[in-house]
Amino acid sequence: MLHSFSATIKRVKTEERRIGLARALSKLGYCSRTRAAEFIRAGRVRLNGALRRDPETPVHLQKDRIAVDGILVESGRKIYLMMNKPRGLVTTSSDEKGRETIYSLLRSEDALPWLAPVGRLDKASEGLLLLTNDSEWAARVTAPETHLEKTYHVQVARLADEAVIEAMQRGIATETEILRARQCRVIRSGEKNSWLEIVLDEGRNRQIRRMLATLDIEVLRLVRVAIGPLQLEKLKKGSYRAVTVDEKLALDNAMQLNSRLRRPGSKLPLL
Repeated sequence: MLHSFSATIKRVKTEERRIGLARALSKLGYCSRTRAAEFIRAGRVRLNGALRRDPETPVHLQKDRIAVDGILVESGRKIYLMMNKPRGLVTTSSDEKGRETIYSLLRSEDALPWLAPVGRLDKASEGLLLLTNDSEWAARVTAPETHLEKTYHVQVARLADEAVIEAMQRGIATETEILRARQCRVIRSGEKNSWLEIVLDEGRNRQIRRMLATLDIEVLRLVRVAIGPLQLEKLKKGSYRAVTVDEKLALDNAMQLNSRLRRPGSKLPLL
């Protein structure tokens, strides 16, 4: 009962919290926060009928009315997509260097609202990428405390031996921190290179590439094949599809279970 009451109080406090106007437009799924700030500074956004030019103007999402170019912005249905990102695309809405982004893959005929990537894959990486207009859900997926496992298949330019596997799982000291894989194994080898399956349960920037670079191992390909129980499987490169209700439920359950097991004093369930 006490836990339920505390959760209710926490939810009420969250709902009462005000956020910046640009962030509010992003959370409503209208556009990215950067684009929202541009609209606001250009005088295209009104809050409760009043023109606002400060992207940090405080907003109460549950009470305030936001209009862009005179049209009221309302929260639409939540959308969850999975994409098979090819190499060569950057995971951003726009790029100052003019590089092609993942948004070039979204079909105009689908009439999708603004969707944000859930985490990132760098330009040279490929594979499973989630996109959604549910910012709170995206934050849970990427939160370090969730410890949601991400699985990668990585081709390296050498024959990996047991020493490499042990080092990846034991932990590798970089210039700034110690990085480790939750699991690492060889899934196949050729004459001069190997494919590794590497599972991470934390989201450090370019973690796998940094770990292997410290071991002086060149990465030839890096493909994310799973996020928690959600599998890339046969989704064609450059394609995307909706995450099914069952897939999202499985992902949510995995996050909830991980959070519960990592809580101090928690016990593992009986099998």
